[in-house]
Amino acid sequence: MTIKAKKSLGQNFLTSEKAIADIAAATCAGIGDTILEIGPGMGALTRALLDTGAHVVAVEKDDRLIPELQTLFVDDIASGRLTLVHGDALTLDLATYNLNPGTYILAANIPYYITGLIIRRFFSRAHLPKHVVLLVQKEVARRAVAGKGDASILSIAIQTYGTPHIARTIPRGMFTPSPTVDSAVLVVEHMSDPFTSNENERVYFETVRKGFAHKRKLLASNLGCGQDTLQACTIEKTARAENLSVADWHALCAHPSAHSF
Repeated sequence: MTIKAKKSLGQNFLTSEKAIADIAAATCAGIGDTILEIGPGMGALTRALLDTGAHVVAVEKDDRLIPELQTLFVDDIASGRLTLVHGDALTLDLATYNLNPGTYILAANIPYYITGLIIRRFFSRAHLPKHVVLLVQKEVARRAVAGKGDASILSIAIQTYGTPHIARTIPRGMFTPSPTVDSAVLVVEHMSDPFTSNENERVYFETVRKGFAHKRKLLASNLGCGQDTLQACTIEKTARAENLSVADWHALCAHPSAHSF
């Protein structure tokens, strides 16, 4: 396949066979699993994912690549092992492809500019995978695994639903064209939905966003809550949002005054 990467779609094709194999292995997929692959590109990762024995639903937005992928994977499509979708993963109706919450694995070499959008969509109880493997900017991966003291909305959003770790880093030279930064394989395991309702989820993340609204301000000031509330949740009165763990945020949202934050 000799298609030039499209800059407007943020395409950088991974060329290292070892890195591709490592990403596929990180999915822990096997026969009976379903993998949603976002942006199969030229199909290198798609082949490795199919080799795990899983059924792959590959969603590609670039219309130039669809005919090439259809030809490359003609047998896999015919056998039903691969479902190739021409569409946008950000708006795809997952239920159409039986990608129900908690039942599928998400794997993707996603364009850097939509990383935040992908995380916001799939780290939610409406679309939650059971396991995630994302190739992202190395700095994004580092922020995702940060703990108390260095927490951010990103790390809280991811760690609310699962346990992240960095499986490996991938130098920029392993891509065509080479991006300006290095990448990392971010794996999120042990994923589950901690919320009892959509309203519970909404209040939780609304509270998190308010807590991080002004970095220089104390948490109590950002939330407009009293010291007694923080004390009841065993949170220091001088704490800032970056000092809180996921458990701390859950404790805050369980407090009777949560809806008044």
